Amino acid sequence: MKKKLSVSIEGSMIDKLDDCISGGTFRNKSHVVEFALNKLMEGKDE
Repeated sequence: MKKKLSVSIEGSMIDKLDDCISGGTFRNKSHVVEFALNKLMEGKDE
């Protein structure tokens, strides 16, 4: 089950997220953040 999360980040980072979305790589900002967090956590469970 997905839960909502609110975060504050720099405007320039939001612009980069929007570029990823408009480029068709990701569906929305949540998708970008979830992908990045999964990459960050890879190998942490070992």
